Amino acid sequence: MKNPTDNRLVALLGALATREGPNPTPLSSVKLYRISRPLPRHAAVYEPWIIIIAQGSKRVYFSGDLYIYDADNYLVTAVPMPVECETPHASPQNPILLLAIAVDPLMIGELLLEMDGESPSPQSVPRGLYASPLTQPLKEAAVRLLDCLKSPTDSKVLGPQFVREIVYRVLRGERGEVLRALAAGNTPFARISRVLDHLHRDYAKPIDVESLARQAKMSPSTFYSRFKAVTAMSPLQYLKSVRLGKARLLMIQDGCTASAAAFAVGYESAPQFSREYKRQFGVSPGQDARLKRG
Repeated sequence: MKNPTDNRLVALLGALATREGPNPTPLSSVKLYRISRPLPRHAAVYEPWIIIIAQGSKRVYFSGDLYIYDADNYLVTAVPMPVECETPHASPQNPILLLAIAVDPLMIGELLLEMDGESPSPQSVPRGLYASPLTQPLKEAAVRLLDCLKSPTDSKVLGPQFVREIVYRVLRGERGEVLRALAAGNTPFARISRVLDHLHRDYAKPIDVESLARQAKMSPSTFYSRFKAVTAMSPLQYLKSVRLGKARLLMIQDGCTASAAAFAVGYESAPQFSREYKRQFGVSPGQDARLKRG
C-alpha cells in the first residue's frame, strides 16, 4: 500500500504532465513526462539527468547490464549515455509518470562547498549511470518541487531551492560519489565527461583516440581504461553507438534513407554502416525504419 507521499507524488505529476511525452515546466532544468503506451526496446541517448518515477517503471540496457527504475528506485546519468530502453507496461489508465532534473556541475560544486568537504571526491573512476533506492526525504523533496510548479511565481521563487534540495539528497545518497566526481573539475571522471560532451557535439567528424586522450590530458592507455570505466565501452565503441543511434532517429523521425543517414552521422561507407547497424539492432537499417514508421 502506498504511503501519503507516494500518492501525492502521483497526483501532482498526473495533474502537471497532461500531454504525452515531455511536458516543459517554468524551470528550464525540470521536465515532466507521461508515457501512456508500451514502447519496445529501442536506442536512446540519456543526457545527464536525475529521474524520479512516481508511477510505472522503465528498463535501461547498458553494456549487458539491466537497470530498472520505478517508484522505488531513481536513475542518475551523470554523463551522456547511449543506451537501449523499454517501457513494457504502460497504458492510458496507468501511464508512466516521471520527473527529470538536469544535472548541473556548477550547482553540484556549490553544494559541495557548502557541505564543507563532508563528501570528498572518490579516488576511483565510477560508472556514469546508476539506479538507487528512492528514499523518503527524496520523495518529499520531489513533492515540494512539483507542488510549487503549479504556480509560475512559486516556480520562480521557490523552485530553484527545491531543485537544489533534490540534488543535495542525491549527493548524500549511497551512490552520490558519481556526481561528486563530475563536479570536481580536474578528476579523471570530469575530464572524461568533457570528452563525452565533445563526442556528442562532433560525432560526425573524424575522431581518433590519441586526440581524445590529449583533450583529457591523459596518456592513450590511461584514457582508454578510464573511459571504459565510466561508459563500459571503448571510445570507438561509444562513438559508434552514438552515431548509430543518431542515424536511427534520422531515418525514423526525419524519413532519411539509410545511405543519407549514414553519411550524415560520419560514415564513409554505406555497406559498413548497414553491417554495423544490423549488428547493433538486429535488423537492417531499411527494415528497422519501415517497422518503426509502421
